[in-house]
Amino acid sequence: MAKAIHTMIRVADLDKSIAFYDTAFDLKVAERFDFDGFTLVYLRNPENDFEVELTWNASQEEPYTHGSGYGHLAVCVEDCASEHERFAEAGLNPNDVKEFHRNGSLMARFFFVQDPDGYKIEVLERHGRYQ
Repeated sequence: MAKAIHTMIRVADLDKSIAFYDTAFDLKVAERFDFDGFTLVYLRNPENDFEVELTWNASQEEPYTHGSGYGHLAVCVEDCASEHERFAEAGLNPNDVKEFHRNGSLMARFFFVQDPDGYKIEVLERHGRYQ
């Protein structure tokens, strides 16, 4: 059976992106590989072994475009409201907390935040299928 191990995003400012993911999600550098012309940085936290791979390309001068195919990365947290407050206090500019209801019950409580390169990240409260 296949196991998801990482997702990769391209970043314009590696240090700024590392700082964002550390502040927002406590993702620390697990490994860094510097090559001629590009760098790969793998981020993770003790919660699990799934990683975010940041790819920085030295030759990229323009901001990356996300096109119409990119959706978002999702993470779950214990308390959406307190995380939203922490993000706001850290200057990460989270969107408002929203809720989805289905059949009269809470399905999801969440907010979105964007990283320094404009990638959207959904922060879901642990509930139901979002564990």
